Amino acid sequence: MLIAADKFKGSLTAVQVAEHVTAGLRRVMPDLRVAALPVADGGDGTVDAAVAAGFERREAAVTGPLGNSVTASYALRDGTAVVEMAEASGLRHLPTGVFAPLTATTYGTGELLLAALDAGARTVVLGVGGSATNDGGAGMLAALGARLLDEDGDPVSHGGGPLRELAEADLSGLDPRLADTEIVLASDVDNPLTGPKGAAAVYGPQKGASDEDVATLDTALAHFAAVLERSLGPRAAEHALAPGAGAAGGVGFGALAGLGAAFRPGIEVMLDVLGFAPALERAGLVITGEGSLDQQTLHGKAPAGVAAAARARRKRVVAVCGRLALRPADLAAAGIEGAYALTDLEPDPAVCMAQAGPLLERLAERLATERLR
Repeated sequence: MLIAADKFKGSLTAVQVAEHVTAGLRRVMPDLRVAALPVADGGDGTVDAAVAAGFERREAAVTGPLGNSVTASYALRDGTAVVEMAEASGLRHLPTGVFAPLTATTYGTGELLLAALDAGARTVVLGVGGSATNDGGAGMLAALGARLLDEDGDPVSHGGGPLRELAEADLSGLDPRLADTEIVLASDVDNPLTGPKGAAAVYGPQKGASDEDVATLDTALAHFAAVLERSLGPRAAEHALAPGAGAAGGVGFGALAGLGAAFRPGIEVMLDVLGFAPALERAGLVITGEGSLDQQTLHGKAPAGVAAAARARRKRVVAVCGRLALRPADLAAAGIEGAYALTDLEPDPAVCMAQAGPLLERLAERLATERLR
């Protein structure tokens, strides 16, 4: 049995999901052999998943999205670092009810990348998601040595809004180690930088942006891309349109255009990094899942990636979740033969969130009884 589930957001980490599922399974089958490989798709929980798979957790003091100092973690093993943007520039670092869509910065993400380089990383998986920022990765590039200047030759202020004042982008001072470092942009979204499906329009409201803020940010990000095109040439404009450029407030664009990153679906990257293939070979049944199995799951989320990889090896897959909003036909098309939801046991979502662990164990007992006996 291989448990390869993502977190239940707001209630259980991916590691805790695996622990509770294991406990429930073994109540029914005490001698069952269970392997746990917590997974993530590049967003919140990505570093935790890497550490659970054997990476070493490292910490660094970096600049948070509001400019204050925060402690951020990354994971390191054999020259490969897993850097989770949310650790440095995530919504988790904002006080409750406080948003800063125009001024939040990715500077700390750049500092976290520097810490990984200092630790010897020459391959970096940059997982993006859960960010508080909309600055196109400008702060990240500045932390790595880029000079982003206004008409007076002064550095532009932090955030996406001030990018309207950008007059010159000089990337010649980027840390030279980046040229010899493979950077993989791991994301579960494929939005371009700007426009109706861009970073500001789609994700800005989730970060507190008003309609006016969205318009301001979209214009500023388009201007940022135009200035980078003058500095880097036509490839900057191409990167602005590329899938993933709009990820995490446009940090995807900064990584693609400024750092030469390669975009890959986050769950595919993480399954490779975590060693999913050899674990899968030993499994008779795979249990995946996340907090809500819905239409978003089918578009690059962890359970869909796990199921696709397992189906390619003709392995059976079932899922556990807090809430199920997919039809049996949708599950089957994704390679999942059945799903078990906490709401099957407890219809009140608030109770499911508060008692997710015990409910998940009961759910795993049911799964074991129906699927393993």
